[in-house]
Amino acid sequence: MRAQTLAALLLAVLPVSACKIVPTEKAQTTEAANATEAGDDARIAALLDKTYDADLLPLIRDKAVPLPDLRAAVAAGLDAAGSAQGNRGAGEGAAWSFPVKGQGTVIAANLQSRARKAELDTDGDGKADVTLQLGPVIKGTSLRDVAPFYDFNDFRDQIEFAKLARAINDRTTAALVVPEGDLTGKTLAFSGAVSMKAATDPWLVTVVTLEPAP
Repeated sequence: MRAQTLAALLLAVLPVSACKIVPTEKAQTTEAANATEAGDDARIAALLDKTYDADLLPLIRDKAVPLPDLRAAVAAGLDAAGSAQGNRGAGEGAAWSFPVKGQGTVIAANLQSRARKAELDTDGDGKADVTLQLGPVIKGTSLRDVAPFYDFNDFRDQIEFAKLARAINDRTTAALVVPEGDLTGKTLAFSGAVSMKAATDPWLVTVVTLEPAP
């Protein structure tokens, strides 16, 4: 009886020890996706370490068009203004993105939301005509698309290119200094980038610098 029991145990154990565990297709796919994501993050971080301070911020600082001048140029013809002073994003029908600077009086501000913003009157008519995005949640890809050295063809696909835009926005808003207290009624000077597909689009500026106007 004992011999039969021992034999049964051996038969039960031997097949298990001889088995080879093969990763499932799902596990392999997940592992590959995780590796791709980690690789994207590392490449994008290295790219920004190389270009953000050395290229992107100087581009906005040196080439920012005064808001009244850009507004007049866009009104006269968006494509002409874009060709002369902006950069077009990737893909057919992509928006023109412009480096811009200006100042105005804050009509309204929301600093409680994660998508902080300030609405400015820049032409003195008492109405808000520009919205400044202060983050950390940023709508759009203006800061990526304003720079010709961020070329879609240098990236694996649209997903990786979108990660670049998010990383730029995150780095920008993390460094942005917003004046303390209620902004309403204050006059602020700013620089950043704005994107437009049509001359009638609202002016939504992703801000790089923000300070009280002199």
